[in-house]
Amino acid sequence: MNADPWEPPAVLLAVDLVILTLRDARLHVLLVERGIEPYSGALALPGGFLADAHEDIEEAARRELSEEAGLVDVHLEMLGVYGRPGRDPRGRVVSVAYLAIAPSLPEPIAGTDAASACWMRVDDVLSTQVDLAFDHRHIVGDGVERARAKLEQTALATAFCAETFTISDLQQVYEAVWGVRLDPRNFYRKVQNARGFIVAAGPMRRTENGRPARLFKAGPARTLYPPMVRSAQASAEDAGEAAAPVTAQGGQQT
Repeated sequence: MNADPWEPPAVLLAVDLVILTLRDARLHVLLVERGIEPYSGALALPGGFLADAHEDIEEAARRELSEEAGLVDVHLEMLGVYGRPGRDPRGRVVSVAYLAIAPSLPEPIAGTDAASACWMRVDDVLSTQVDLAFDHRHIVGDGVERARAKLEQTALATAFCAETFTISDLQQVYEAVWGVRLDPRNFYRKVQNARGFIVAAGPMRRTENGRPARLFKAGPARTLYPPMVRSAQASAEDAGEAAAPVTAQGGQQT
């Protein structure tokens, strides 16, 4: 007796995008308001299905980012693959998530199936204050953790400062992304110990309290050694109250 011929399972492939930036000294994530079912009217990450069987996955991610939020020329890196059964009420949908962390991103412009697009504070998104469609809160959490790790291992933080900056300016970037308050003396020591992270630049600048502060610029290092290991001294809420503002420089919907 012949066995029934094997048939591949019906699986849809999609992309989701975690786009992070600093705004008003807080880490923000890009969200869109869904204009179609399921979850019409709910907030979600920008993303969508591949247009056809011939579209490259990263090309689909860039297309969706342009169509749903009007953003182009953003560096993307793969974050992970999400395929838990039941994550999408339309059937078995596997999503490849991409991450971007960049300064000076403009206000998003919604298009195609997105009713609107906006920047939302990460601490609100990861709490119960903001409801997200599908499993997008989990994906945002993974993206934020990747961003925090990148600040430990790379010189990414300098991209969020002006061309010249103080150690305090740099510390505010770390506090905003890590969601903690850092001891200035320990932070200064770690920054100075990270070879090639920053270099002295120009005359000293007077701070708000009138004290002079030395200016620095980004150094040649891209990977930090030793790394800037995280150490929490206060909650994210306390850090937000304590930190001064940082000025950043620098298809179908699923």
